[in-house]
Amino acid sequence: MKVFVIDVGICNGCYSCQIACKDEHVGNDWSPIAKPQPDSGQFWMKVNEYIRGTVPKVKMHYIPVPCMHCDEAPCIPACPIEGVIYKRDDGLVIIDADKCTGCKACADACPYGAIFFNDSLNIAQKCTGCAHLLDGGEWKIPRCADACPTEAIKFGEESEFKALIAKAEVLKPELKAKPRVYYLNIPKKFIAGTVYDPIEKEVVIGATCTLTGPKAGKTMTATTDGFGDFWFQGLADGTYNLTIAAKGFAAKSFNKLNTEKDVNLGDIPLDKAKKK
Repeated sequence: MKVFVIDVGICNGCYSCQIACKDEHVGNDWSPIAKPQPDSGQFWMKVNEYIRGTVPKVKMHYIPVPCMHCDEAPCIPACPIEGVIYKRDDGLVIIDADKCTGCKACADACPYGAIFFNDSLNIAQKCTGCAHLLDGGEWKIPRCADACPTEAIKFGEESEFKALIAKAEVLKPELKAKPRVYYLNIPKKFIAGTVYDPIEKEVVIGATCTLTGPKAGKTMTATTDGFGDFWFQGLADGTYNLTIAAKGFAAKSFNKLNTEKDVNLGDIPLDKAKKK
């Protein structure tokens, strides 16, 4: 059974996969697997860009999103005509371009937004995993994987990528659609800031930052660097408490920091400790 394994950590947002998909499908008729993709409005391999945090604590990443080729694909039972959407023996989900009646039920049912509607042809369309190329025997991988310069997109047998899949995750696992597209290194949330002395107008180097939560007893520490910066990365969604302490300064606390979104606390002034 075929799978995609996409390493977000090495995707550099070059859009080569998106362009290669267009090159393969725009103006080309691969019926019944796929009719021509429109010049615009459809991206069967869509590169989504994510900008996280606020200036100057900003990070970004890209997530290429094809059809998930789900084992429990919501689009298949949604189609009113049996056999129009089917899963092949190799795991790829195909919309028969010759049989589709254009009812749009599958597009409405897809929770990943991976099914598009071609108004001129009155059919639903999506990523096919370049099944027409695989069936020809000369190609072992789809065009998107072939075009990826960093090899962030891998395609092959599930057994071949067993070790990678064990470390990967899927998008929207709560849907239990059992996608056959796996992702490595999707960034988690961060809490960051810059600590400084407002009197001396200098950053505070070596301040100890202690983060607790959301699980009881879990504590992380970080030390401000030469720029007064601290970063806590790879955080799960939840509520955290932060304490910042440095020699000669009064400790400063932030409570109930919510990582539903990445948190940039900005410039954090520390007051001088009171003399006893």
